[in-house]
Order: sequence, then structure tokens, then C-alpha cells
Amino acid sequence: MTDEMILVVRRALFDELGAFQGLNFEIDRYLPALLARENNFFTPRPPAETDPSLKQIIPYVLLVHEGRVLHYVRGKKAGEQRLVAKGSIGIGGHMNDHDEGLFALDRAAYDAAVQREVGEELKLGARYQNRAVALLNDDSNDVGRVHLGVVHIFQLETPDVQKGEAMITELQFLDRAQLAARRDSMETWSQICFDHLDELLAAAAR
Repeated sequence: MTDEMILVVRRALFDELGAFQGLNFEIDRYLPALLARENNFFTPRPPAETDPSLKQIIPYVLLVHEGRVLHYVRGKKAGEQRLVAKGSIGIGGHMNDHDEGLFALDRAAYDAAVQREVGEELKLGARYQNRAVALLNDDSNDVGRVHLGVVHIFQLETPDVQKGEAMITELQFLDRAQLAARRDSMETWSQICFDHLDELLAAAAR
């Protein structure tokens, strides 16, 4: 069985654009460069997971309905074993080589891949608006050091969402107080997004 091929950029490009810790809302400064075909490429996943000279591009989608945010717990079948049993408000995954052959990705291919990734993990019966609102970087741990998130907000017309994969457990929409009570058990990216939820939703509404 061949290794999974995933989309990456060089850490040097991220540093050149302006490395940061946490969220950065200058989406138009980063995303066009990250998704320019000359700047990204596919590489086998196993070595990339421990190579800090590369950043794996990960769409991270928050699904929102009337102010409540979809929350779930990553089950034992999660692809990233370092995140098992963690709570999450982000649906996301790697951009794979089947998204665009073995070549680079552009914005159109990336947008299609985001739709595919969410459609694999969830069954969405609701119409929605999709906005990419921020970049997310966390170099404070081994998982974060090799990943770079693109935070999307899906504003849903109805709460018609069901799980599509076994790794999604305890799926439910929660209000701010319920999310706050679960914050400490969330994965780091979700903690960062929750701490800046008002800013993310405001960016999506612009």
C-alpha cells in the first residue's frame, strides 16, 4: 500500500510571509501565496508528520447555526492518534493527492477539496455559506509545528447535520456556556478558535 500523499508548503514560505502564533485574520495576505501552484506540493504523509521544515495545509471548518457551534469528540478511529478523545469544534483534514493528481493545488481545487473533506466527515442536510476567515498556527506542540490551519466558517440555514465517519462521536450544537465548560478538554486548535469565536464570526459576516 502506497503512502498517503498530502499537500504541504515549505516552512520558509510561512516565515517569509510572516510567521505568527495563534490566529491571523489577514487571509488575503497568506492564502493566495499558499495556494499558488509554484508554492505547494504533495509529499508522503509519514515523514511530513515529523518534519518541521514543512507545513501541512489543513482546512479547519467551524459549523455554526444561530450562534451555536457544532462540537464533537474524536473517537478511537481518528486518523490523527495524537488527538483521540479530544473535543473539537473544527472539521478538517489533509488535502490529498486525489484532490488534484500529484501536482500542486490552486484556490479552485482547494475550495473543492474543502467541500469534499466536510462531506466525508459529516452528512450536511442544510444549505450554508462558506467563508475562509483566518489562518491558524500553533508551534507550541509537535502536532501544531507541522500543520497550518485555514479556518472556515460554515453558516448553516438549519441544524441538519449528522456524522459521516466513525471517528466523529457525541456530535451536537452547543452554545457559548456549554462550549466554555468543555474548553479544557478540546484540542489546542479548537481552544484557540473558541477563545476568538466573536472575531471569527464577525469576519465571516463581513
